[in-house]
Amino acid sequence: MTCTFTTDRAIRIMAGAFILISLALGVDGSPLFVSKNFLWFTAFVGANLFQSGFTRFCPAESIMVKLGLKRGDSGNGGTSCGR
Repeated sequence: MTCTFTTDRAIRIMAGAFILISLALGVDGSPLFVSKNFLWFTAFVGANLFQSGFTRFCPAESIMVKLGLKRGDSGNGGTSCGR
């Protein structure tokens, strides 16, 4: 089985990175702390993932497809974050 880099994997990588970075910048105990306002970005990413689970619409995936990335397949005929 070959692993192809698709929008499915890219969305997971991007969302995970955004959440980890915004937590590192927004939590008081972090050595990279800048402001608690970075936690709003964490909430935005989580809310977008939540809504895309129901609506199957993800703006990031739309952009990635336009840039030439192949749509991912989550094993059940659909994508994890897209139409």
